[in-house]
Amino acid sequence: MTGRSTGENPVPSNYPPEAWLPTSKKEAEARGWDMLDVILFSGDAYIDHPSFGIAVLGRVLEDMGLRVAVVPQPNWRDDLRDFKKLGRPRLFFGVSAGSMDSMVNHYTANKRLRSDDAYTPGGKAGQRPDYPTIAYTQVLKQLYPDTPVIIGGIEASMRRFTHYDYWQDTLKPSILLQSGADMLVYGMGERTIMEIARLMDRGVPVSSLVNLPQTAFIAESEGPGNGTGKPGAVRLCSHEDCLADKRNYALNFKAVEEESNKLEAAVILQSAGNRTVAVNPPYPPSGTEEMDRIYALPFTRLPHPRYRNKGAIPAYEMIRHSVTLHRGCFGGCSFCTISAHQGKFVSSRSEASVLNEVERVKGMPDFRGYISDLGGPSANMYRMQGKDMKVCAKCRKPSCIFPVVCPNLETSPAPLLSIYRKVRGMPGIKKAFVGSGIRYDLFLDKLDQKSYRDYARELIKHHVSGRLKVAPEHSDEKVLKQMRKPPFSLYRKMQKLFDQINREEGLNQQLIPYFISSHPGCGSVEMAELAVTAKQMNIMPEQVQDFTPTPMTLATVIFYTGLNPYTMEKVKVARTRQEKLSQQQFFFWYKKEYRSRIRAELIKLGRKDLAEKLFSLKEEGSNYKRRWSGSK
Repeated sequence: MTGRSTGENPVPSNYPPEAWLPTSKKEAEARGWDMLDVILFSGDAYIDHPSFGIAVLGRVLEDMGLRVAVVPQPNWRDDLRDFKKLGRPRLFFGVSAGSMDSMVNHYTANKRLRSDDAYTPGGKAGQRPDYPTIAYTQVLKQLYPDTPVIIGGIEASMRRFTHYDYWQDTLKPSILLQSGADMLVYGMGERTIMEIARLMDRGVPVSSLVNLPQTAFIAESEGPGNGTGKPGAVRLCSHEDCLADKRNYALNFKAVEEESNKLEAAVILQSAGNRTVAVNPPYPPSGTEEMDRIYALPFTRLPHPRYRNKGAIPAYEMIRHSVTLHRGCFGGCSFCTISAHQGKFVSSRSEASVLNEVERVKGMPDFRGYISDLGGPSANMYRMQGKDMKVCAKCRKPSCIFPVVCPNLETSPAPLLSIYRKVRGMPGIKKAFVGSGIRYDLFLDKLDQKSYRDYARELIKHHVSGRLKVAPEHSDEKVLKQMRKPPFSLYRKMQKLFDQINREEGLNQQLIPYFISSHPGCGSVEMAELAVTAKQMNIMPEQVQDFTPTPMTLATVIFYTGLNPYTMEKVKVARTRQEKLSQQQFFFWYKKEYRSRIRAELIKLGRKDLAEKLFSLKEEGSNYKRRWSGSK
């Protein structure tokens, strides 16, 4: 999604302005509105598409009969006119940094400032501040101190407790304390924001909303009357205790992750000074009917007309013709925020809902017959859940598939296979690709069953756009264990199956494996061994993913503390920029400019054997066939 686009936004001039939520006073007045009920501020450009959280929240509030407006990427540097132009809402302001954590959006893993922003017209950088959730909220509280501000989105969601900030290399308290917001909504917040709006519309003050699921708030004192005295509440080590001892921070993470992965969770409390952050348990996973209702809302699926002639929005280019089948991910990867934000339990749409959305995509003015993605966080988890939910109710494990696939997990690909076949059989559909990554550990060990074989062939034969993305992430067993990923032998099995089906079907396609460097538990020797493995398999990556610590992931906690919270064992960590760059170089062993440095480092480490495997005289002059190149 990086890179500045040279295209334009496909907004037909004959679309009525009222097809979008208003973004200006003029657009609101055109609807006859003299006052708004809710005003949503976002760090992203406003794209009325169900892949963007602000658009979804705006539509569900609109569906309640509320007057909702969106202020995208407000200018926080000038006289703050963007924060003033719509005035004060009747109910509350909503604030989100956008679809991506702002610091990951702004900086590379080596803390270098990026030159582009995929969520801005023309890919232009600099249209949002660092930590916009905090910056926007503080401005709104300055201008309208008596109007409630509700924060949400992934940036707020992942910072609801004491968290490690990689870019400042320090622990920060809950973002509620940093921003001054009245309430935080974490995770996928449709139900929560609707309930907040419903209660506030009835006159209930935000200070009384202490029992709402999936919210967090600040209590100046504790007791039954303010939501902090509930039986069974989990109390974390205080912010000050975390600052004093990293082990306390590690223990906090374990408690939060285990509680978050339960079907029936408890209230979690953490004090900071004389105040307490209270986090209520989440709603149960969304049902199919609720998911269908959300995706049936009248999204235009287009950027707002305000962006006409301002350059295409790269993030939109990626998803404009995509269809999301489900939410949630039970993979539990150590470095990933998806399950922490969307939840471990998968919520799926009905087949009819998916097919109806494909029909709407077909009607888009720029559609040329290609669905870019039929997917989700992990593309092949559609309709997968526990066979016996009573067993799931007792479980608090972060992953349903690590270290092995849970025997209670229903992994049948039959529902997904049905969608694939029906979509590609629809008139006007030339190809329906699977652009999201897949988890091959969900089907490789079950190829003796026909439905799993049929799924694999259907996927590879009909739904690959030349390249299929998978993520083995590493080849070293110990590193993979820290990542909560399956053994590398499964990737070899996937490559063999992929090549076999391509031969049988007369296809010339590539399997794209992604790898991560500098993940906790990984050192230069492990990276060298990965390079040797890649060389043996003719894998020559040009761009790679370097681990970036982000709040509320296991890998980030290990990065900061040097401890695995579940075992309290020490884990080696590449913390400095030089250490991270040193690991990255092993991905490029085949480039002449890296050879002498790699060889010198391996000799220094006493692993001349690995240097010889990478740079034998016979092989140094050889031309290797590049199997893939890609970035994550």
